[in-house]
Amino acid sequence: MNGSMWRNFAGDQQCHPRAVERPADAAELAGVLERADRRGDVVRVAGSGHSFNDAVLTDGTLITLERMNRVLDIDRSSGLVRCEAGISLGALSAEMWEQGLAFANLGDIDVQSIAGATATGTHGAGVGLPNLSASLRSIELTLADGTRVEVDADNDPEAYRAARVSLGALGVVSAVTLQAVPAFTLSGVDTVAPRVEVLERLDELADGNDHFGFFAFAHSPLAMTKTWNRTPEAPRPLSKSAEWFHDELLTNYAFWGVCRLGRARPQWIPALNRWCTKLSGSTRRVDRSYRIFATPRRVPITEMEYAIPREHAADAVRQVLALAEQPRFDVPVPIEVRFVAPDDAFLSPAGNRASCYIAVHQFEKMAWEPYFGAVEQIMRGFGGRPHWGKRHFRTAVDLAPEYPDWDRFAAVRDRLDPGRRFTNAYVARVLGE
Repeated sequence: MNGSMWRNFAGDQQCHPRAVERPADAAELAGVLERADRRGDVVRVAGSGHSFNDAVLTDGTLITLERMNRVLDIDRSSGLVRCEAGISLGALSAEMWEQGLAFANLGDIDVQSIAGATATGTHGAGVGLPNLSASLRSIELTLADGTRVEVDADNDPEAYRAARVSLGALGVVSAVTLQAVPAFTLSGVDTVAPRVEVLERLDELADGNDHFGFFAFAHSPLAMTKTWNRTPEAPRPLSKSAEWFHDELLTNYAFWGVCRLGRARPQWIPALNRWCTKLSGSTRRVDRSYRIFATPRRVPITEMEYAIPREHAADAVRQVLALAEQPRFDVPVPIEVRFVAPDDAFLSPAGNRASCYIAVHQFEKMAWEPYFGAVEQIMRGFGGRPHWGKRHFRTAVDLAPEYPDWDRFAAVRDRLDPGRRFTNAYVARVLGE
């Protein structure tokens, strides 16, 4: 945030809102919305700014919930946790751990706010585990006129299933109650294996681990696999120096340097990609679950991610890598592959089907549109649905047939935001006016 300018974390999305508001509690938030309503402003909410697309942008009122970041209640016996919407996944994980609780699953980044992560369908890895929004048991929405409504599966099941993955199109999520699980320790193993072998054994690897995913570079015969499994062992955190060496020096700064070299010398990218996988080696960690799930990611990239039916995973990965290896594309960053269980949120990309998520990336200041556009055509061929917080080129016209409950979400939207106060250009493009 710089004056009246807002930028996302990657610096490639920005806007100049009329007003930037930082409410500290629900009462202040209601006042902000009442003023915006009187002015006729489009209202959008910024969490940590971790979306790659233009979902947040507005020239009206931009609300940041950075001051609404408190844990309101933790019930250790039931595992129910009540918190304000602006708290980050990392901060919430640490507080829950002190009470003997944890998220059942997390993605590989934990800087997002709980509201932003769930509203975009953010997920982790695990064939038996749905995305983060499935953990929400109730959602407090503050509507355009400042009124607050609490929705859950009993009092308003339609709004509850719409609000879990809402793109911020229904109102401002001001608080949530989520279902946590007893705290657990993970053994995390990172290693390399022949790409051909990983794809041949994909179902075995996904089903045989609590959490499984992998990275694969174009032009490299190796894949970098990641498996996380629950263990009765006590956490054994890395020393500060070892953690810095692995998570910062190698994973971030060294790779950042390799990407810059590839951008300057695109003809070197195939060799650089093979070199990266060969040197990645093998590591094992045993630690608190949230410390294994999430690691710092500082390399400046942009990203597109698609969820496709799980049964097409290997074929889709082969097609994407074959595309990335074509001479017309320079791709110094890997694809990432993960598996997620189905859920029943109306706009969840993994709604009602076991899904494989395939993410493609491009380094900063390198052309991403041609590559992402070509990958998107592959994903559409498999009935793919885009991650709502990442790059894609889809519109409401072609997205609606991919979601069986599209009209049910639209009906809730008409009821809760009939004046379209929360509809910016992105929301209009992907959900319709």
